[in-house]
Parts: sequence; C-alpha cells; structure tokens
Amino acid sequence: MPKIQSAKKQLRKSDRNHARNLGRKKQMGGAIKEYKNLITSKSGDVGAQLSKVYKTLDKMAKVGFIKKNKANRLKSRLAKKMGKETK
Repeated sequence: MPKIQSAKKQLRKSDRNHARNLGRKKQMGGAIKEYKNLITSKSGDVGAQLSKVYKTLDKMAKVGFIKKNKANRLKSRLAKKMGKETK
C-alpha cells in the first residue's frame, strides 16, 4: 500500500481506469461476439447487429480505447465476414 498522499490518489485513479477499461472491453467484445453468433446461426437481423458493432467500435476509437485504424480494420473484416457467410 502506498504511504504518500499522491501515490494513494494515483492508486485510486488506476483502479477507476481499470474498471472503466474492463467495461469497455466487455462491451466491445460482447457486440462482436453477438454479431459472429448471428452470422453462424444465420438467424436474426445481421445488418442491424453490424451497425451496432460499428457504433460500438467508433465510440471506442473516439474515447481512445482503441486506435482509429484498428476500429476501421475490425469493421472491414466483420463486413467481409458477413459477405462471405451470406453467399
């Protein structure tokens, strides 16, 4: 445990950020996982889920959780996967 006041404050901040990042990671992973499950099961509205994934990825890039290029790369790969599975 830190003894210095600023170190205690930094520990609190680190815990807050860790919790926030875990939530964001779970949100992003959950949206992608749900989309992939819809594609494999071939039931439900895949297009609506893809737009939900796009929204989530764009938000994560906007807040700096992932880089903009990574979000674009993931969106491209997920869209390609939809095209491949529907053929």
